[in-house]
Amino acid sequence: MSRAAATEPVFELSRDEARRIAVRAQLLDAQRPGDVVEVAEQIGAIKIDPTATIAPAEQTIAWSRIGWSYEPGQLRKAVEQDRLLFEYDGHVRPASLLPAHLARMRARVFRARASEWMAANARFRADVLARLRADGPLLAAQIPDTSQVAHRNEAGWYGSNQVPRMLELLSYLGEVGIVGREGRQRVWDIGERVFADVPVLDADEAGRMLDERRLQAAGIARQKSPWTPVGTAGVAASVEGSTWRWRVDPAALESLDDDPGGRVAILNPYDGMLFDRPRLAELFGFEYVLEQFKPKAQRVYGYFAHPILVGDRFAGLLDAELDKKKENLVVAAVHEIADLEAEEREMVDAEVQDLAEWLGVPLVFAATR
Repeated sequence: MSRAAATEPVFELSRDEARRIAVRAQLLDAQRPGDVVEVAEQIGAIKIDPTATIAPAEQTIAWSRIGWSYEPGQLRKAVEQDRLLFEYDGHVRPASLLPAHLARMRARVFRARASEWMAANARFRADVLARLRADGPLLAAQIPDTSQVAHRNEAGWYGSNQVPRMLELLSYLGEVGIVGREGRQRVWDIGERVFADVPVLDADEAGRMLDERRLQAAGIARQKSPWTPVGTAGVAASVEGSTWRWRVDPAALESLDDDPGGRVAILNPYDGMLFDRPRLAELFGFEYVLEQFKPKAQRVYGYFAHPILVGDRFAGLLDAELDKKKENLVVAAVHEIADLEAEEREMVDAEVQDLAEWLGVPLVFAATR
């Protein structure tokens, strides 16, 4: 440990230590968590995405950490029955973070375009809230579209019905909330009921909590990063071979010597471990490009290739797809991007087999490796 020009200590980390901290913070080491609530509490947010070449993101993110004992119904139960998790802004999050997120919702100020659309649809907004207050919880399809002005939809994310757009904006303000799902469809209710018993935090306290929990989930993050904003949470650190200034979770430093070892993990492309692309390249030397939006002829690893973590190295990508008609997990390729020893290759093969068994389908290789 050395001293900075200011008085704050700067912890000196080797690159191996920094990677181990990042892997362990994301629950991707040999010590697996017990359930999906434990996962959400540690990593802060589980991404929801409908792209399901293998399985939806929220399910594979949980499986990659918990393993064979994870069942998809556990996530839904934790959200809809136990209320230990909640859905907000495309993620499942732990209830312990709801007070901080609610404080941010209530302080939210929209940019000009969204503000203008809300103002032009003031009567529509009141209609949606009144309908939920009287009859909620409801699906978006059960709420009439009484909009005065349609949302310009250049990106193609919304159809002509303005209700989903209104509900989404109202959710950012905490005026409505998601209480569950019917299939992939969100079930909405009025915020007065959804957040009735949530304690109120002031803005500064909420900001500190969110910074600390983001750093807890990352383990280590660049001090000033738009990808993983952590403010002044944690302690200052340097990493061998990196010129960046880092913040590290003190709890990660305390347990650095208590290393349970690594394992193989197959990660959904929307896994939080992959979100901070600059950090991924700086610490792991892994330049990950999701090829989902590339023309087919330009893809190298596949439409929705899942990165493969071996210990603290990104060693490959799995190009596979669940064939729902034939009920098979079809592996087009396991692309090796790092040298693997025979034992490591066997571990990767075993994890792919475990994935098929978790899905409850046979494993089929489209071609030999």
